[in-house]
Amino acid sequence: MKLKKMFVGVVLLSMVLVGCSNGTAKEEKKADTKEKDNSEVVIYLARHGKTMLNTVDRSQGWIDAPLTPAGVEVAEQLGKGLSDVKFDKVVTSDSGRAIETAELVLQNNGQEKLTKEMTKDKRLREYNFGTYEGLMNEEMLTAVAKEKGQTYEEYNDWMKEVGFYKGIIEFADILSDLDKKNVEKGVNWPAEDSKTIVTRLTAGLDDIVKDAQKEGANNVLLVSHGMSIITLLGELDANADLPDGGLKNASVSKVTYKDGKYTIDSVNDLSYVEKGKENK
Repeated sequence: MKLKKMFVGVVLLSMVLVGCSNGTAKEEKKADTKEKDNSEVVIYLARHGKTMLNTVDRSQGWIDAPLTPAGVEVAEQLGKGLSDVKFDKVVTSDSGRAIETAELVLQNNGQEKLTKEMTKDKRLREYNFGTYEGLMNEEMLTAVAKEKGQTYEEYNDWMKEVGFYKGIIEFADILSDLDKKNVEKGVNWPAEDSKTIVTRLTAGLDDIVKDAQKEGANNVLLVSHGMSIITLLGELDANADLPDGGLKNASVSKVTYKDGKYTIDSVNDLSYVEKGKENK
């Protein structure tokens, strides 16, 4: 009888110890997950290299063009200048010019293998200009200026006065209204209004950060477009110092996400390109 009681006691003790062990393991796993979810993520927002449409000053939103020789060169220089940065994750818009830029950066910073793991997200596209896509930029902007009762020159002065971010947000809404009469259902995409643009861009960035934290990715290369990156920066910080003329091709704007907050560390930074020029 005593042996039987002793045996039962040992079994019960073992069950308690196992239970404690499992509980500790679960707590450790939970703590590890929480730590990952709160980890710091640094996002390198890079604008694509110069394209043929950039060169001839035509509007380029959802339509696409390949990089020019100069665009290829600056993307390669950017990659060399980023050779000290180990990227854990790479995301681009699904536009060819952004993908080409990302590939060139990775080929030149020693992380070419990441090209196979690169994620393409259509939410990171440039503004959609609807039927104004491919027109001379001056023609498109003149149409918007006319709606405001301004000349092209007056409109450009107004943009400088209010700031590039606020200016392009209003520009998107005016162009969207203008383009409604040109829309043929099932034939062409209408120009996007600012709410549509902001919603897709911010949702895309938030999802990228969440995925990066789950994957334990600390440094993320995100290749997108001039107006789209400015819009993200303007949404993250209303007081951010953003360039009047927009972002330069292959410039980097660095953003850090930590403890549920985004912080803008730099904007329109060409120092990586300059560094890449020296590392020939």
